[in-house]
Amino acid sequence: MPKRVDHAERRTEIAEALVRVAGRRGLHAVGMRDVAAEAGVSLRLVQYYFQTKEKLLLFGLEHLTARFGERVSARVLAAGSNQGPRAVIEALLMAALPTDDESRVFHHLYTAYAVLAVTDRELAAQPFIKDPDAAEAALTGLLRQAQEAALLEPGVDAPLEAIGLLAMSAGLGTSVLVGQRGPESAAAVLNHQLNRIFLDPGRTGPQ
Repeated sequence: MPKRVDHAERRTEIAEALVRVAGRRGLHAVGMRDVAAEAGVSLRLVQYYFQTKEKLLLFGLEHLTARFGERVSARVLAAGSNQGPRAVIEALLMAALPTDDESRVFHHLYTAYAVLAVTDRELAAQPFIKDPDAAEAALTGLLRQAQEAALLEPGVDAPLEAIGLLAMSAGLGTSVLVGQRGPESAAAVLNHQLNRIFLDPGRTGPQ
């Protein structure tokens, strides 16, 4: 009997090969032939699953984003089971900082994809923006939960603060990636911003 092929598993293996090659060489320098060689499969097979380089890159990005989501979930669980909105927000923002090999590759490739999409029409046509939109919506929801629990300073605009926190996290991640500052310094900046938004632990509302 011929061996049954798990197509989802095969696509994932190809995506992981893309991440490895792009992490070493940069996203701009990666071709479908490079990914096929890394995955140990034929170029024809990669083309069968993804048809174009743009579709391959998008799937690779989605795979990377899913791994990032698992990383965030693991950090939240590791912090304890009874976590409030601030702890979840900290886990989300801190997990994005490039502090180890996995998070450095995530930040590097995610940023590279955004830059390439600015000038590449075919990449720009892919639904890249849905992932940043999802992160923004999730962070806004967490801030609104904190507001409802009277954990935020008066007058906080949850959607605007979500945008600002994500932009700050991305910028700090780049500064760590290029060696401008260390992870501890970046984490201190994020905590300072959260301290500005959240009430002191001893307070439960405006005085």
